Amino acid sequence: MKHLNIEIKAKCLNHEQIRKILKGPKQSNVILFKYKPNSFLKEILAKSLGILVVVDKQREIYFIDNVKFHLDTVKNLGAFIEIEAININKNIGKVKLLEQCRFYLDLFQISKDNLISVSYSDLLLKQSETLDKK
Repeated sequence: MKHLNIEIKAKCLNHEQIRKILKGPKQSNVILFKYKPNSFLKEILAKSLGILVVVDKQREIYFIDNVKFHLDTVKNLGAFIEIEAININKNIGKVKLLEQCRFYLDLFQISKDNLISVSYSDLLLKQSETLDKK
């Protein structure tokens, strides 16, 4: 299913404060789809494409309405937050999704200096390149 998704990723120094805000009393009705990973698929992909980098992370996931939050701790990189405003029912629009993201950036006191535009794998590769040059 294709839908519009606005995502923000940032370095996060206050997981505890954000966790307290996100764990406020709120009912969530969730359907969780569990799948069994196909080890053959992983093996086929690894052999055909190779493994460039491994991202070792712990993730907590929270939802408020259509907004999804990831509190990530990534080995060798630190703590991060991802905020995803999702237009799953195609009734919200990009402007409102951006407003939702800005609201949570302000609420969580995340500065523009901490915003990240690349993936964790990109950050790890850059870190590895820096270490190799030393």
